[in-house]
Amino acid sequence: MTFLMNFFTFIFKVVTLPLQLMEVVGIYGIYKRFFPFLIYKISFTYNKKMNDKKKDLFSNLSEFTKGNGPLRILEIGCGSGANFEFYPSGCKVICTDPNPHFEKYLQKSLAVNDHLTFERFVVAFGEDMGAVKDDSVDVVVCTLVLCSVNDIRRTLQEAHRILRLGGALYFLEHVVADPSSWTYFFQHVFQPIWYYFGDGCEVVRATWKHLETAGFSELKLRHIEAPLNFMMKPHIIGYAVK
Repeated sequence: MTFLMNFFTFIFKVVTLPLQLMEVVGIYGIYKRFFPFLIYKISFTYNKKMNDKKKDLFSNLSEFTKGNGPLRILEIGCGSGANFEFYPSGCKVICTDPNPHFEKYLQKSLAVNDHLTFERFVVAFGEDMGAVKDDSVDVVVCTLVLCSVNDIRRTLQEAHRILRLGGALYFLEHVVADPSSWTYFFQHVFQPIWYYFGDGCEVVRATWKHLETAGFSELKLRHIEAPLNFMMKPHIIGYAVK
């Protein structure tokens, strides 16, 4: 099975050679303008299928409010704001994303989620959010983001830095399947082409291992099977307390 997986993975790497060349010469960057529109449309279907999971995940957000002030949330890789409807009323939200073209769709989501207060949109990679102060937010949210950052460990370090003591990182991420499964096989085979159409997304990451060693004082993590296509069925969900 390993031989077949490596063989077919190689075939798909060859198939993506034109895309690799486009990335090297900079033409692939055009796709980054179209990608936010694609994600905006997909987010409605994802939220419908994952509605119960998201409601459950974010159900205790308010518990991390400090004092009498509003809950302050920083969302890493906010995309088009697909999580806004699940945030409690009155919270303040800071959004970051490395793709500035998401802001247009972010504003669309804000227009129909007036129960929250939007602070600002910061164009930044998850590994370097220096524009956000240390210990400045109650909650950091990271959903479908750690699959595409360049450095998971560094991104989690940044989340830890930004969180106040006692604050929490909430996550919902698709991950690599069990090595004995056919899902694992096809995740690796299709990964070369998935990477380009997913704007850097990788379905073969064991993200939970990074969360387990990220230095949080408490980790609530579950593995679930999401009601999605087989490539994205394996998910992890939960939160980690600083």
